[in-house]
Amino acid sequence: MLRRLYQEQPETFEFTPANLEWARAQITKYPVGRQASAIIPLLFRAQEQEGWLTKPAIEYVADMLDMAYIRALEVATFYFMFHLTPVGSVAHLQICGTTPCMLRGSEDLIAVCKRKISAHPHELSLDGKLSWEEVECLGACSNAPMAQIGKDYFEDLSEESLETLIDELTAGKTPRPGSRIGRFSSERAGEQVALLDTKGDREEFNATTALAVSIGDAFKRIDGTEVPLRAPWQTSGQRGPIGVMGTERPKSAVQQAAAAKAEPKPAGNSPVDRTGVTKQQAVVADKGKPEAVLAVASGGTAMAAAGQTVAPPPEEQPNGGGQRPEGLAAPRDEKPDDLKIIEGIGPVLEARLHAWGIFHFDQIAAWGPEQVLFADENVPGFKGRCTRDKWVAQAKIIVEEGIDRFLERAKTNDY
Repeated sequence: MLRRLYQEQPETFEFTPANLEWARAQITKYPVGRQASAIIPLLFRAQEQEGWLTKPAIEYVADMLDMAYIRALEVATFYFMFHLTPVGSVAHLQICGTTPCMLRGSEDLIAVCKRKISAHPHELSLDGKLSWEEVECLGACSNAPMAQIGKDYFEDLSEESLETLIDELTAGKTPRPGSRIGRFSSERAGEQVALLDTKGDREEFNATTALAVSIGDAFKRIDGTEVPLRAPWQTSGQRGPIGVMGTERPKSAVQQAAAAKAEPKPAGNSPVDRTGVTKQQAVVADKGKPEAVLAVASGGTAMAAAGQTVAPPPEEQPNGGGQRPEGLAAPRDEKPDDLKIIEGIGPVLEARLHAWGIFHFDQIAAWGPEQVLFADENVPGFKGRCTRDKWVAQAKIIVEEGIDRFLERAKTNDY
């Protein structure tokens, strides 16, 4: 199913301060250079904050993770959990339509939604308060038919109970989640004949319903202040606190002994190959590097000659091999090209290229294997991005055929 962005979009998006703190903590779950792995939780929090996922929100998250916008859009359009159209200002009802719920009457529930909310899914009610959709299995088959509203499950529904539920939502009330027929959890619907001690004398609700009742409004937009921020992964294992990613704690005696045992041993005074490098000195190629980059690296590396390139910023220490591309002190006529037109280059990467003195498409188009290797090793984020996204090939098309022709070819990745 083809999914597109909604035709009407807000101008901007930004996380609330609490949600921004939460998002930054989520990013620390992943190793340096792998921050893009956090895209799904960040996009979902953006949706929880606004109700649906907007184009500015997708681009905002992409900038946080140093991703090209198209990469973030690919994720947002792939997963149906992301709402790409506006939802009701009060609640969005997700009616389970998979086989167990269908056999128990979910089609009647969908008919109620069509009658009381809107004729089609993902459309707002006349007052804009509610919307609905049919979804796949939500995992509460023993309490079918059921629906999810916000974060809560409403189970053992009927046409009448769903109509009452919709009326309560429209009136601004907060219905209690859980079974609509008084079941404590998933026991048989009739008289209980087993597990008679499951429901304690002091328990009014099961744990899930009790938590929902204690929190209160389960349909409100999430601003991050609902619960305290917790990030236990930042203080476990060998990780450091926020902002000190990669910092290791002192190893225990057992860990030190295991590390010493795993160290490579000399190869009996015989070289590993014709270079004469012994086993414990041999350089191991980075397995995460694309094969194209390894092919370039195998032919040898050369550092840029003095005077050929713009001096790197004092804090920048080049990694790996390759030759730094020759740069300019300033863009020609003080008008740099929009390098972000090249797929794979976002605002952060464009800023890094500017720091190298790269302002124009023809500069990238002139790169050879050594310059590509340098870029692969030194751009922020994933290594090998220049090779993977074919920056040089894209730049050559722009220079030789023009931007309009490039944009046409880019629709099918014809470069």
